[in-house]
Amino acid sequence: MAYNGRLLAKARARLEEIRGENAAGQRRRLEEAYRRCPRAREIDETLRAQMVELMGLTLSHRGDVSAEVSRIERENLALQAERAEALTAAGLPAGYTDEIYSCPLCKDTGMRGASVCACLKKLYNAELTAELAPLLGRGDESFESFCLDYYDPAPDPESGVSPRACMEIVYNTCREYAKKFGKSSPSLLFQGGTGLGKTFLSACIARQVSEKGYSVAYESVGAALEAFETQKFSRDGDEADKAASKLRQYMDCDLMILDDLGTELTTSFSVAALYQLINGRLLRAAPTIISTNLGGEELSRRYGQQIASRLTGEYETLPFMGEDIRKARRDRAQ
Repeated sequence: MAYNGRLLAKARARLEEIRGENAAGQRRRLEEAYRRCPRAREIDETLRAQMVELMGLTLSHRGDVSAEVSRIERENLALQAERAEALTAAGLPAGYTDEIYSCPLCKDTGMRGASVCACLKKLYNAELTAELAPLLGRGDESFESFCLDYYDPAPDPESGVSPRACMEIVYNTCREYAKKFGKSSPSLLFQGGTGLGKTFLSACIARQVSEKGYSVAYESVGAALEAFETQKFSRDGDEADKAASKLRQYMDCDLMILDDLGTELTTSFSVAALYQLINGRLLRAAPTIISTNLGGEELSRRYGQQIASRLTGEYETLPFMGEDIRKARRDRAQ
């Protein structure tokens, strides 16, 4: 996995804060232990003196000091046992003053050998997901707040399907998708008119998936394609590097959400970039959610068969039906 250096630095800084919090917690426990069990303080002072003595013997070059080292080790073990008993007698666990680690695998270092530990990956994903602000800006994006009452229960004259019944299936599908999300989850195509809840349900999925520790990236299609253009054509090195970092994020995140396909300016370059993004994530088997107001024929006409076939053939399509619920909400409020 390629990491965004800025976000990784923020994740490491958060890990450093966690280490500080744990160290402070250990100090508080030690102070309490010394208050309730003064003998523990005396033993700790003796143990520190023994370590100094042991180091002195090691560096003395006096010849055979094994007998003295063995004596110190025996005394050390006896003192540790006495300390544990003294703490227990004072009503504290024997390991009450041990170092505190949030991650026992790496002891809060963030690394396991040469590999990034899962705890640091989770913090990194949290930083990545924090950039979901454009999608999660309202703060009420949850499945519990999604209301089916705005969708007509009467059958549609053309399809014979009730918009409410259709949207109930869409809602349940999205909820199960978020609940069971994993890196092998399918990609979804949200297809339907304006104001039917496509962005809202995307946000509901994003919120729940990110809370499970997965990395989620959100971008409008127009902004994503602009990053491709900036990375390729910008003469500003820093600007190009930032765009390249965004593109790595788009490719590497656990879930990519692309909003408003069809509202961007379409050029031969933008179509090629869109294909690169869609096909690249498909090749990695990386789940993507794309929302669009365009139907199947419009997708083919605008983006060509290569992109349209991938969207209709490789993605699970969820049709959104009904009237603009934003207008219905305003009408009810009046």
